[in-house]
Amino acid sequence: MPCLPRASARSGGAMSEKQITYAVTPAVVERFLAKTLPFCELDSRTLERISQRWIIDYYPKGTTVLMQDVTEVNYFHLIQKGGVKTYVTSPDTVSTLTDYGGEGTTFGALAILQNHKSDINVETVEDTFCFLLEKDAFLGLVREHPKLAQYYLHTFSEDLVYAAYSELRCERIKARRQDSLFLFSSRVRDLVKNPPEIVSVSTTVREAARRMSELGIGSVLIHDQSENIIGIVTDKDLRNKVVARGLDPNSPIESIVTAPVHRISADLPCFDALLKIVSERADHLAVEGKEQILGVVSARDIMVSQGASPLYIFREAATQRNFEGLHDLTRKLPILVRRLIEEGAKAGNITKMISLLSDKIQNRLMTLLTAEMGPPPVPFAWLSLGSEGRREQVFPTDQDNALVYRDTEDKWQQHAAEVYFQAFARKAVEHLQACGYPQCKGDVMASNPRWCKPYSVWCNYFDEWISTPQPKEVSVATAFFDFRPSHGDLALGFDLRRRLTVLAQRHYIFLMHLAGDCLRNWPPLSFFRNFIVEKNGEQCNRLDLKTRGILPFVNFARLMALRYGIEETNTLGRLEVLSEQGRISGEFLQDMREAYEFQNQLIVVHQLDMMEMGVIPETYIEPATLSDLEKRTLKEAFAVINRMLAFLKHEFPAAI
Repeated sequence: MPCLPRASARSGGAMSEKQITYAVTPAVVERFLAKTLPFCELDSRTLERISQRWIIDYYPKGTTVLMQDVTEVNYFHLIQKGGVKTYVTSPDTVSTLTDYGGEGTTFGALAILQNHKSDINVETVEDTFCFLLEKDAFLGLVREHPKLAQYYLHTFSEDLVYAAYSELRCERIKARRQDSLFLFSSRVRDLVKNPPEIVSVSTTVREAARRMSELGIGSVLIHDQSENIIGIVTDKDLRNKVVARGLDPNSPIESIVTAPVHRISADLPCFDALLKIVSERADHLAVEGKEQILGVVSARDIMVSQGASPLYIFREAATQRNFEGLHDLTRKLPILVRRLIEEGAKAGNITKMISLLSDKIQNRLMTLLTAEMGPPPVPFAWLSLGSEGRREQVFPTDQDNALVYRDTEDKWQQHAAEVYFQAFARKAVEHLQACGYPQCKGDVMASNPRWCKPYSVWCNYFDEWISTPQPKEVSVATAFFDFRPSHGDLALGFDLRRRLTVLAQRHYIFLMHLAGDCLRNWPPLSFFRNFIVEKNGEQCNRLDLKTRGILPFVNFARLMALRYGIEETNTLGRLEVLSEQGRISGEFLQDMREAYEFQNQLIVVHQLDMMEMGVIPETYIEPATLSDLEKRTLKEAFAVINRMLAFLKHEFPAAI
């Protein structure tokens, strides 16, 4: 490296007496900055100019470069070669490791931007060279380019995350349509073509039908004497309630009104309207502005505007009259997922949509099965476990399910229920397998008699797991702590959910077992922030992103939800409730959400590629195939995991 010795430029802290500071050839700095975020996003003229201002420092192994609450930070540091560790020290002198950094890692920016002493300790773990930019020069650069400040002030700057998502969507998923991004770039108000037609509750069916025909519209809103909107009548109501039943057209419109009216804010993205139509089985939505209803949009409006809509697949699921029709639907998942990604959907949007589709397939399947077998002897609830219970499954994976049914004191009815539900569960699992959901290798399915039991037995299961936790049992049972009822007597399932939540909150030892499991899974980064991959076998040089990147968030959210009595099962949903309750900060929530979502997005795009090639999807990725931007964002996600685990060490100090 062409460089010239110069006087030492001490930036503070306890440094080695052998430290030597060098001038460095600007071309060397420029080449390095051009491949390092966020400087690589600057224009070439700016890069050339600022490259004149840097010097280089050498720090032997073991040097404390910055000392927490002591060092006045006079230089911004960029590691050119070597590595450092960062840690914080509490008032009682307990040190907590926060990160390791290697080539391309920076430190000192936050202290400079906020004009305070270093809030971390930085120590070299091997002989290290750093490029240094004087404080005033760094602040001048930030004033010229405010995005640099955002980058260093936030773990996940909006620009970095947006760029990473755009790269995933544009580079890895080659769009097959020119009209993409409709669902997420357009607002519900964009679908409204005309103001709503509103008629009085005293209007006759004939008058309302004539009005709809004259205006060429598919619905009218109904108001009462106080002009409050109380319901809606659609062309579907006219067909099914008037024509099909032979109702007198002179009957008052209130005799066929559908109430209440499903509503949605005009400012939400069209994806939310699609989700609401699917989840609430609504054909029409009243679009609300700040003070009034702006209009009515229908499922057809979304389909026409979007083109090939996911609604077609949902309607297919709802109208199938035989098992064979349901078996083919999951083969269309790649089409649906690709469409959503092209539209700009994040993984969280996609999992919501896929979970709804899975529920519809499952519900229709079990409705057909009940019709075939006859009504059950007692009410029951089908329980979705694991990722399906959290509503986080994208492409079909191994089944995880169970069944709970009401207790009965009648011995004959009890025997009949046992026989019926074991047969029902066995057939349901077989049909789900035919739909593309493989059977669980660990046999955690309702077809296993152990997981097809009355309510009282399930209560005993959870009592045993929680009150007398055994490490192996707790590890196996974690899938059950994410269950949600998805078919049948939902109230029965929610009762069991509430009982579990209250019970877990009372048993700190059980929660410590879960915390111990969390703290044994640290991020897969080496000292110098390289990815730790499998060294041999089928997955050599690959990283299991689900186990090493996603599960820490799932486990953290589950543990904290159980500790604070939160019944929500979705990971992001749990984190949002924790933030609302003040258990975690809003900034921490934002960083966790972005880290979790980005990793899921990598998995979804990777699995879609495999599905379209006819390969069974899995969650192993090759870090070598990632772009520099993707690697950087993924490493920032792992840094958030470090923060989560440090948080848990504070919450559960006796867990390790």
